[in-house]
Amino acid sequence: MSRAGKYPIELKDGVSAVIADNAIAVKGPKGEVKVSLDTKHAGLVDVKIENNAVVVTPKNAEDKASRAMWGTMTRNVRCAVEGVTKGFEKAMYMNGVGYKASVSGKNLVLNVGFSHDVVMEIPAGLTVEVTAPTEFTIKGIDKCLVGLFADKIHKIRKVDPYKGKGLFYKGEVIHRKEGKKK
Repeated sequence: MSRAGKYPIELKDGVSAVIADNAIAVKGPKGEVKVSLDTKHAGLVDVKIENNAVVVTPKNAEDKASRAMWGTMTRNVRCAVEGVTKGFEKAMYMNGVGYKASVSGKNLVLNVGFSHDVVMEIPAGLTVEVTAPTEFTIKGIDKCLVGLFADKIHKIRKVDPYKGKGLFYKGEVIHRKEGKKK
């Protein structure tokens, strides 16, 4: 039994949800997020809106895939509701000589030790706020989109465990390695 799926997702004031075109559209003060109900396994659950809450139930409680999709779909809808009310953000920083970040129009420009600047287009629906030359925050209402863009940035310059240089998530723990011994 899914612990995440047992509880209905309450729609707070100012948040509405509509099921149409094999998707649930959640609209709130920060925008609108659609969660697809047409994925490979999404046909294993029923999604209904009852008493100002979204209820997800498995079609067959005995089927393992149906029970797994029950929790997954509940979490996806819960993240959509949280995204349109509070939003999501991912804070990152960089460590290295000459490393810096800046936003130029709809592009994020990173100087991370290459012979050229790395220019990345910021996806629609996201904003990047540079708080210091080596720190920035990715903000948006879609948790998946925020995480994917942060991961794409993180892979540009992976952390070097010997020197401690690279792009980090705030709170990321890096186990430093000892260098060569004489």
